[in-house]
Amino acid sequence: MSSISIIIPVLNEIGTIAQIISTAQTGKNVEIIVVDGGSNDGTIEVVKSLDVKLIYSPPGRSVQMNSGAKIATGNILLFLHGDTFLPLNFDELLREIIAKPNIIAGAFKLGIRGRKRSLRIVEIMVNWRSCYWQMPYGDQGIFLSAKVFEEVGGFPEIPIMEDFELIRKLRKRGRISIVSKPVLTSGRRWQKLGIFKTTLINQVVIITYLLGVSPKRLAQWYRSHLK
Repeated sequence: MSSISIIIPVLNEIGTIAQIISTAQTGKNVEIIVVDGGSNDGTIEVVKSLDVKLIYSPPGRSVQMNSGAKIATGNILLFLHGDTFLPLNFDELLREIIAKPNIIAGAFKLGIRGRKRSLRIVEIMVNWRSCYWQMPYGDQGIFLSAKVFEEVGGFPEIPIMEDFELIRKLRKRGRISIVSKPVLTSGRRWQKLGIFKTTLINQVVIITYLLGVSPKRLAQWYRSHLK
């Protein structure tokens, strides 16, 4: 049975981290590595009370995830956001996918916490993009073999679009498969800004990135519009 290292970058996730870890611990032959980027809300204390590895890193998801990957011992790496719940039997599901020929990596379908009907529309759009364009994003729990992750150089250490860039590299090497069961991620971003505004901001970031705007400038613009 292939071993799995689940790498969770966190920054002030006290509201969800204990439950996220508890769900991840239901997997078999699983190692959990939490990489803290400077939390000051009690996240660190919660993580220390649980049976997982905790390391520290400069803030930034790409830097944190690469730091976790460096100490991971698993054959498979699963990158999980600190506000995203894995489905039951996630370990069996991803092992089945990684074992298939021509599959280079995978991710889960997206589910968003919240009852608004508009969130269901977002889920449909995201899952269509993931399945037919093979373009899942980081909040879907990207997974791949540790060997392939090393070969592609890990996540580019840029302040935004690190998941997009990793997936683009992987698509050149093989297929990216989507697990039929969804992860369940926080709906706070969509609920705070609204579905239309959040979707518009995301699309502007992607288009301007492809047009050559620097990730640093994009990150500054993105954060200013999330307030």
